[in-house]
Amino acid sequence: MPKTPAPATASKTDNPFFTPSPLAYGTPPFDRITDEHYLPAFEEGMRQHAAEVRTIADSKQPPTFANTIEALERSGALLTRVSKVFFNLTESNTNPKIQAIQSTVAPLLAAHQDTIYLDAPLFARIRAIHDARAELTEPEQQRLIERYHTNFVRNGALLGPADQARLRKINEEQSTLTTKFQERLLADTKALAVLVENKDQLRGLDDSAISAAADAAAAAGKPGKFLLPLQLPSSQGVLSSLQDRATRQRVYEASLSRCDRGNENDTKELVLRLAALRAERAQLLGYPNHAAYVLADQMAGTPAAVNKMLTGMAPAIVQKANTEAAELQTWLDQNEPGTRLAPWDWSFVAEQVRKQRYDFDEAEVKQYFELDSVLQNGVFFMARQMYGIELHERKDLPVYHPDVRVFEVFDGATGNGDGSSIGLFYADYYARPEKRGGAWMDNFVDQSGLLGQKPVVVNVLSIGKPSAGQPTLVTFDEVTTLFHEFGHGVHGLFSKVRYPMISGTSVPRDFVEFPSQFHEDFAFDPAVLGRCARHWQTGAPMPKELIEKVRRARTFGQGFGSLEYIEAALLDMAWHSLPAGTEVKDVDAFEAEALRKAGVAHALVPPRYRTTYFSHVWPGGYSAGYYAYLWSEALAADAFAAVMERGGMTGENGAAFRDAVLSRGLTREPMQMFAAFRGRELDTQALLRRRGLL
Repeated sequence: MPKTPAPATASKTDNPFFTPSPLAYGTPPFDRITDEHYLPAFEEGMRQHAAEVRTIADSKQPPTFANTIEALERSGALLTRVSKVFFNLTESNTNPKIQAIQSTVAPLLAAHQDTIYLDAPLFARIRAIHDARAELTEPEQQRLIERYHTNFVRNGALLGPADQARLRKINEEQSTLTTKFQERLLADTKALAVLVENKDQLRGLDDSAISAAADAAAAAGKPGKFLLPLQLPSSQGVLSSLQDRATRQRVYEASLSRCDRGNENDTKELVLRLAALRAERAQLLGYPNHAAYVLADQMAGTPAAVNKMLTGMAPAIVQKANTEAAELQTWLDQNEPGTRLAPWDWSFVAEQVRKQRYDFDEAEVKQYFELDSVLQNGVFFMARQMYGIELHERKDLPVYHPDVRVFEVFDGATGNGDGSSIGLFYADYYARPEKRGGAWMDNFVDQSGLLGQKPVVVNVLSIGKPSAGQPTLVTFDEVTTLFHEFGHGVHGLFSKVRYPMISGTSVPRDFVEFPSQFHEDFAFDPAVLGRCARHWQTGAPMPKELIEKVRRARTFGQGFGSLEYIEAALLDMAWHSLPAGTEVKDVDAFEAEALRKAGVAHALVPPRYRTTYFSHVWPGGYSAGYYAYLWSEALAADAFAAVMERGGMTGENGAAFRDAVLSRGLTREPMQMFAAFRGRELDTQALLRRRGLL
């Protein structure tokens, strides 16, 4: 897409980033921030940060923890303020100006970081403190200096000048390519939204979804028609409801073709170059491939450990998927004779089988899950029962989009807001064209005792927004996603750490999903469902027999869900296990061969993310790390089993989990935190039971 010219420079006196926010908790003053403020703030922020780091590195004083490590933790305040806002909005509320600024600043930031990591005098001070770390009396200080030393070494501090110069070039090019990938995926996802000519082709969707499709078409300049926007994963939510087979096929094929059409949004050349650059970078740093480099700093430790887990589960998962496929084909034989099951049929037929087996359908269930009820009477109720916190909405604080809500969080509150304050929780739940899709959590302000900062966290989802006057009815999958992301939220909110580098969710990728997946299981708690599952029109509680059907149906379709996930995880590992210098000529052929070789290729079940739109691993920070969801799920299932053994959703269990895990950041080794709560090492049997794979 054509680049928008860089914005005009805004004066320092007018730029809200140049001074700390005067608002509660230092939350961003979104009512004062404009796109013109970002670039000047980045430029000045990098200049100030570089000067602060230079002062630390060139100090004539002997290196100490206070004058070097704590000084580094205090540095870069302006750069942090603008980065926290800007990179959140590039994902959740972007526009052409923001995209142009991102293209400009991404390589500048990469170079800025390299200048710090490759600063020899600075590293000499860090290494001296690291060598004498046994003299530090505070365990948190010891953890922090270990992280600093590890980060500098992993970013090239021990390389010679020539290799450091090459590393700078690689990092700069990577930053440019990942930005391009993000832009192209957003553009192609928007371009491939499926336009439907008449309402009859949307049979099976409820009135709210049809109304939303009509609004989306009108907004796209197609009044009187219907537009079905694409979601991030391969499998699209509407496929389970659409009765018209041709429409299902159009949606499915549009989804799988993203960024793989040979047009201006094609990402294949970006993928090939990113894979090559990552392999070369790993080789420079002394690793056989990028996966080995990444995993050396994760719980898993090695690619062999990850592949053993994935391939060890693969046969049982494939077998279960094949059993499910046979069951779906039987339904077709009985109800649509002569129709062979196709990939675009899977979700729809599975929903029919689920209705038949459990005597309910998703459309019926949705009537009992109105978004605000799920949030207030489900998620926040759980938070009150488990953790003794209250969340009170604040409408006096500015937001970056009208759909965003802000809640102040109080610890030990009585309901009147008189407990001690913890921080702020932003909720941004509706899909929009400017949002990349999917769901995630991030911080606008990191918790830090050193800096006197309380956390400001944000949860982002992509729930379809209904027309004015219509209720927001959510699927049970979306209910569990709300609990999942809130699990990330309390991981940030409950952080009680002195140093920002190791606070909150600053933990390994294969541990960060542990608290989030742990919280998913509370969506099934009878006490939660009894409060939040109420018919949006009558207020009647969901019948107990329907609740029980929902709970029993949890493991239904796990063959499909597990297979699409494990395909994507193995695909990620295949791309990032390539040695430097490996030539891949055809992205699609590589993908097909990687899945075949791993024994998970399935004509009816595509990977949850195909290579060309796998945003988790190309721009998203999960390269060689997508396996982490399954690894963390094993921790979550076992930890939740402990909660059930100890009385369920109680304050005692919440306090124990908060103390052992949620408040600790990375001040302890992840497995130590898990074991402190569970009372022993991990047992994966709970995971197999959770997925119905035993």
